[in-house]
Amino acid sequence: MASQAAARYARVALDIPGADGFDYGFDEALRPMLTPGAWVLVPWGRGRRIGLVAELVDDTPVPADRIRPLIGTVPSAPQLPASWLNLVRFAAGYYHRGFGEVALPAIPKLFRAVPPVRARGSEAMTKQMRNADVPPARARGSAFERARQRGPVALSVLAEPPGAPVPDRGAPALTEAQRTALDALQQADGFRVFLLHGVTGSGKTEVYLQWIARLLERGPDAQALLLVPEIALTPQLLAQVAARFPSQPVAVLHSDLPDGERAAQWLAAAEGRVRLVIGTRLAVFTPLPGLAGIVVDEEHDPSYKQQEGVRYSARDLAVTLAAQCRVPVVLGSATPSLETWRAGTLGRYTRLTLPGRVAGGAPPRLLCVDPRGRRLQHSLVPEAVAAIGACLARGEQALVFVNRRGYAPVLCCDACGWLSRCDACSSYRVLHRVGAEGAADAGPSRYRLVCHHCSAEQRVPRSCPDCGNVDLTPLGRGTQRLEEGLRALFPAARVGRVDRDVARRRGAAREVIDAAHAGALDLLVGTQMLAKGHDFRRLTLVVVVDPDSGLYSSDFRAPERLFSVLMQVAGRAGRAGGDSTVIVQTRFPAHPLFDALGRQDFAGFAAGQLEEREAAELPPFVHQALVRAEARSLEQALEFLRAARAAAVAIDAPGVRIFDPVQMPLVRLAGRERAQLLVESPARPALHRFLDAWLAALAQLRTPVRWQLDVDPQEI
Repeated sequence: MASQAAARYARVALDIPGADGFDYGFDEALRPMLTPGAWVLVPWGRGRRIGLVAELVDDTPVPADRIRPLIGTVPSAPQLPASWLNLVRFAAGYYHRGFGEVALPAIPKLFRAVPPVRARGSEAMTKQMRNADVPPARARGSAFERARQRGPVALSVLAEPPGAPVPDRGAPALTEAQRTALDALQQADGFRVFLLHGVTGSGKTEVYLQWIARLLERGPDAQALLLVPEIALTPQLLAQVAARFPSQPVAVLHSDLPDGERAAQWLAAAEGRVRLVIGTRLAVFTPLPGLAGIVVDEEHDPSYKQQEGVRYSARDLAVTLAAQCRVPVVLGSATPSLETWRAGTLGRYTRLTLPGRVAGGAPPRLLCVDPRGRRLQHSLVPEAVAAIGACLARGEQALVFVNRRGYAPVLCCDACGWLSRCDACSSYRVLHRVGAEGAADAGPSRYRLVCHHCSAEQRVPRSCPDCGNVDLTPLGRGTQRLEEGLRALFPAARVGRVDRDVARRRGAAREVIDAAHAGALDLLVGTQMLAKGHDFRRLTLVVVVDPDSGLYSSDFRAPERLFSVLMQVAGRAGRAGGDSTVIVQTRFPAHPLFDALGRQDFAGFAAGQLEEREAAELPPFVHQALVRAEARSLEQALEFLRAARAAAVAIDAPGVRIFDPVQMPLVRLAGRERAQLLVESPARPALHRFLDAWLAALAQLRTPVRWQLDVDPQEI
């Protein structure tokens, strides 16, 4: 990097795949404003783009006759703190993507939009675009000003200034274990990673809130970041924060927010006008100039891994951000990821334990029932039906969990064996009920076939497309069908459902969850959206339907994920104390996983899983990267990966293992055929040195195949 005084070019980061930056000239009048992270407007083709200055350089490989000048800086844009720039640079390097590919998508859409040029005529347009003293389009500046005027809107009471003392209203008394954990957090000075491991209902959230209160008391500019895995958890957590800190500005950031609201809250956080940011994975990229501490709630959750674009882990980046800012970070979970658990075992992370529930009482009693050979009622064994009836008779709540949305996984013709396969994917279209919830069947028009992978829909045929048989049978049960069955079994019960289908309507999932908290529902049915973080005080019974797919999956992470979701959903029962029961309908009741689940023995389960993975040389004992390729034909994708493997083998990379290309488990998606190539190494630095050389070689391959790199893949 050249000194600012000597630099002749600005290297600008744009959201362009595979590019580190683009060099532009600039007028001397702009030099004082072109610091790293400055917002600039640049020409791009026949249009314009918003970019960020990555660095100033005194030389460029671009021929002089191809260098174009910057149009100007962006009026009213905030100064991005060094901590944010450092995090983006780290993420770009670690995940082997361009700086702009990481930086620009992390900025709200309204601030990236290029406004139209108002002037007419090429000469007038050029003059307007190059005049540094006049905004290239006044709407650009007004976008920031409007966001500032709107301000943070997460809480209803924002009367007191950001520097006001943080109230500690209504904080409950802590258990001894909670006090021990809080004392350890308060004593942390500088960077340190804590694993807060506590059984469900042990009061981890209370420890978070009281620690955050102490952080914010350190000064009027102190800020905290609280990451949550699901949007559905945000309203409940926000209500707790609002009750505890009624006068403190708080920002909430997630993908479901309207563009204007997200822009306002992001800007308020970037300018230090909010003290606490609550958000999902993208919130890790929120600029926080006064960051004092970070909490990652339910750190094990797969939702923290971005599965599109730049495939980053928000949990891992939160740890990196804490290290760069020299602040503590808390990773909280009842079922930590095996990577995090091992780090705690090795002493890299400080483990804090909450062994018992705040409300006291024993953990839920586990009953495993084999449904084979039993007379089922709407997919429920008699023991489950009887337990639900007894629960309702006592005025308590019950939850029926099935991790499969829709009405039925597949529609079948019994005469010829036709199945509702998706035309564009190597999967089935799922039968979905449409219309009024809980309404009686009114024929095929009330149902749709939907692919959960490509979202393609079609009407339910009135007869088999192959043989004409009119008797088409739904196979299996999803949340909708279970909801229908529960309404039939318990007509007087108030039933609510929570899954992705319900969550599509803004606020609908929150309405159901709020009703459950308020005691307005007796029965809940849903997917893993109900397994995370919810505190249903009247819920004493959980019924788990058909969890067996995770026991013998080809995915080595499947047992870990199954144990986690079952322990989490079981933890919804009995949180107010008293007796509670979990009934699991499984064909393998003697499986060791259920034995560990019944004893609430995560440590024992984790030890067994880690032993198996070490023997098999699987993460966290090796570090992996995956190249995925998609093309019109499977052979085309495999041919590219064979060439990629040949390029990999030619690189001198001791300790790096290169596997053969194979088709992906879901080989066909949205009409494209997919394959993958795995590389791994026991040493992370060696793997990344190899990836640097390999990606340079892959960039030379001429191919129509679309491909991408996934570092630390969570799905193989």
